[in-house]
Amino acid sequence: MTRLRYRPEIDGLRTMAVIPVILFHLHKPWLPGGFTGVDVFFVISGYLITSLLMKELAENTFSLVGFWLRRVRRLMPALTTMVLVTLVVARFVLWPSEWRTAGALGAS
Repeated sequence: MTRLRYRPEIDGLRTMAVIPVILFHLHKPWLPGGFTGVDVFFVISGYLITSLLMKELAENTFSLVGFWLRRVRRLMPALTTMVLVTLVVARFVLWPSEWRTAGALGAS
């Protein structure tokens, strides 16, 4: 697998992109910028993924299946953990009627 050189400044940019999102969720009118932070984070991620793909294409090592397997291996553990934690917490926080309809996507 092709690896890019670690770039600590990109981690700093990611941090600077996440901070407005966190502040936005404090729901204070004088703390706007959550959407901008998300946009910046996606641009950084797009830059990193495009850099990796361009390097693999130049080295003739690109595989679409390999690309998607790497994405799944990277994202699935966090997704699974988040869904499980949310379900456990929801079971104790939601009223019984809310819990019964939680998987119905708002159907009443």
